[in-house]
Amino acid sequence: MGLFTDAYDLFCIPPIMRLIGRVYYGDVDDPKKRYQVPIAITSAMVAIALLGAVIGQLVFGHLGDRMGRRRVLAWCGNWRDYPLSATIMSEFANRRTRGGFIAAVFSMQGFGILASSTVTMAICAIFDAASHSSYEKTPKDADWAWRLILLIGSIPAGLTFYWRMKMPETARYTALVEHNVLQAVNDVRNVLDLPLRNEELPPYPSPLDYPFFSRAFFRRHGRDLFSSAISWFLVDVVFYSTTLVLSQLNDQYLPKKENMNAYQDAYNVARFQALLAICSTIPGYFATVLFIDHIGRVKIQIMGFFFMAIALFAMGIPYFSYWYDHSDRGFLFLYGFTFFFSNFGPNTTTFIVPAELFPARFRSTCHGISGAFGKIGAIVGSIGFYWASQQNEENDHSNAKRITAGLVILGGACIVGVIMTRLFTHETMGRSLDDNENDHVA
Repeated sequence: MGLFTDAYDLFCIPPIMRLIGRVYYGDVDDPKKRYQVPIAITSAMVAIALLGAVIGQLVFGHLGDRMGRRRVLAWCGNWRDYPLSATIMSEFANRRTRGGFIAAVFSMQGFGILASSTVTMAICAIFDAASHSSYEKTPKDADWAWRLILLIGSIPAGLTFYWRMKMPETARYTALVEHNVLQAVNDVRNVLDLPLRNEELPPYPSPLDYPFFSRAFFRRHGRDLFSSAISWFLVDVVFYSTTLVLSQLNDQYLPKKENMNAYQDAYNVARFQALLAICSTIPGYFATVLFIDHIGRVKIQIMGFFFMAIALFAMGIPYFSYWYDHSDRGFLFLYGFTFFFSNFGPNTTTFIVPAELFPARFRSTCHGISGAFGKIGAIVGSIGFYWASQQNEENDHSNAKRITAGLVILGGACIVGVIMTRLFTHETMGRSLDDNENDHVA
């Protein structure tokens, strides 16, 4: 539910910005800027949200190793619970199906996208029917509509809090970090609802004797941490650019703003997102769930980066010469293709691998660091590409060339992701978490 809420919050932004643009910027004299939220405001909003995610993942990831996974998860929210959600799932799952279970947790983002779009469409349809005027460009109640869409996102967060309070602590944390083996046995017994004698608990290694900031840590785990962080950085540069920016390019596929009121405009944006989720995003997530424990994390991550690069090059290189003047389905297919292989690829695997690579004492902290680097990449990608694609609005050809360059750069980032994954990422398929403990004790 934390990942569900995360996606709900993120993907309600594009249609909400349409409503805000109508309410607050409908009286702008320049027809090209009318109904559009200024780029400085949009960039600041996105940057603040993502910066909060960076800080939250670092703080709550570290606290998850210091105070316990369940305790911290119970009172942290959506983006901040990446390290806790992944770590808890990895520590409850077994080696044969662990990747699929963690991927299933992450796949809830797809349903969050769908829920966000569905709620937005429903609210816009209700408000539109009640406005009694299909020709009114900015209905008076539009200022309430976008607030209500955001408010509904608090419902799953509230339900999540109750369920999280009922969760037991993971046995691996209790035994390996708190050194309370008896409590770990009791927790396992409660989770499995089976009788379990104390002597049946497998032997655990001695606790690690080196701190996080030490040569021993970086000698033993530095490569893994670098690999997880740089891969997440690269995929989020691409993923958030395409999520928050390329949606702006698809205005050519939607009805013109001038022919709709505020609710109809936001409704069409939400419908486009819902169709993309059903046809591309959700299938990509579940392809990972099905194949992650058969193909492996490294192969799926390399494959995803590679096909994302192919799609971005196919969109970017001919954009000025072809796509700019041809609003056909080919561009939309490539757009959806990018999202499919992002989720059947590095967007999901970067969430899984850090939860498996590191010993229990550092697992949540290292996942939080990796995720924080990802959100830094999101800031770089979304804001940088957004500014690049919005400059010189009076010169459409210059904008098209700039978008071409941006798409090609994103494709290049995916190629770098292929290389980095091949050189630095360790495969964790079929490997128990206890193997990592044993590897680093001697």
